[in-house]
Amino acid sequence: MTTSQVVFDPFSDDYFNAPYATYRRMRDEAPVYYNPVYDFYALTRHADVAAALKDPATFSSSRGVDLEMVQSGQPVPPLIIMMDPPEHRRMRSLVNKVFTPRAIERQRQTVMTQIDRYLGAANPADFDVVQDFSALFPVEVITQMLGVPAELRQQVRLLLDKSLEREYGKIETPEAGMQASIETGLMYYNIIQERRAQPQDDMISDLIAAEVERDGAMTSLDDVEITAFASMLGGAGAETVTKLVGNAVVTFADNPDQWQQLHDDRSLIPAAVEELLRWEAPAQYLVRYTLKDVELHGTTIPAGNPVMLCLGAANRDERAFPDADTFDIHRDRGQAQNLGLGYGEHSCLGAALARMESSAALDRLLDFMPRYEIRRDGLKRVAMTNVIGWHNVPVRVLP
Repeated sequence: MTTSQVVFDPFSDDYFNAPYATYRRMRDEAPVYYNPVYDFYALTRHADVAAALKDPATFSSSRGVDLEMVQSGQPVPPLIIMMDPPEHRRMRSLVNKVFTPRAIERQRQTVMTQIDRYLGAANPADFDVVQDFSALFPVEVITQMLGVPAELRQQVRLLLDKSLEREYGKIETPEAGMQASIETGLMYYNIIQERRAQPQDDMISDLIAAEVERDGAMTSLDDVEITAFASMLGGAGAETVTKLVGNAVVTFADNPDQWQQLHDDRSLIPAAVEELLRWEAPAQYLVRYTLKDVELHGTTIPAGNPVMLCLGAANRDERAFPDADTFDIHRDRGQAQNLGLGYGEHSCLGAALARMESSAALDRLLDFMPRYEIRRDGLKRVAMTNVIGWHNVPVRVLP
């Protein structure tokens, strides 16, 4: 019997519904994969993805981080995720101090207040973990840090979701997504004007006051740069935890013994968060642009091509993680680098915040629903670029 050639389509139902079987075939049969329909390459083995993430001189972020943007050849917005060194380091340094573990610990009370606010309003008999909880509290935290007025914070989430949504089989951002991005930018622009007139104790005011060295001189950020910063931080700061917590509840429903272990020993929660990031990372891939030819596994990736670095595939690579397709909160974290929050220059700026929020959410969920069942007929995945996760996770808390 002949085996069909592996096909990886990141805009297909197979991808949006967890492409782990496809990833396995790619790692084994086509470690340097080429998709002729969408004209991109993909790397899936852990060693290859990790090495590429550490090599911005070859795999550049300067053309964008999704396939549509890289292939368009259009100028990219001034986002740090779309910069290479040394510019990336200079711009990232402006906000690094806000996201150190010590600084994030000072946000713990804000995080707990929001978690308790939404769980306190939840109905145990009819609880959607995403729509009633994990989609709501993270955006409140990051937008409060930024300085977004309370009445606009959930609007940030709704606009973000719309901007990330994709239609099956299409690379292009739908018109509604383009409009959502414009509305987000205008919202932040208006807040920036208010802060220029009246600074406050928030990140937008700090960015207005900041200076960065460019061409040997210290310069301030302009409105476009600050809007880009705020849009990126507001989006990434909400989306990762929203998806991680939803993924966690589905994963633990399939592994109830480990949920019970967490319930009995809360000191295991940080390790559980790391395993969740490995098991089903919210950000499944990043796109880079080759600045030079790359020779790998007998294949040449020519300069000037988009390459998907598949974090989700790398984290399931049995070459790096023994028994990789088994979820195990007791896994030895020294086996290999977990790529769930990126690696190298572009490792997740808000990693400490994401870990703290996710750990706190799991701790409270263990109290709220020590035993639960998922209403699987109501489970619904998102269809988004780069991202994998759940739109709906309806559960019933058991007595």
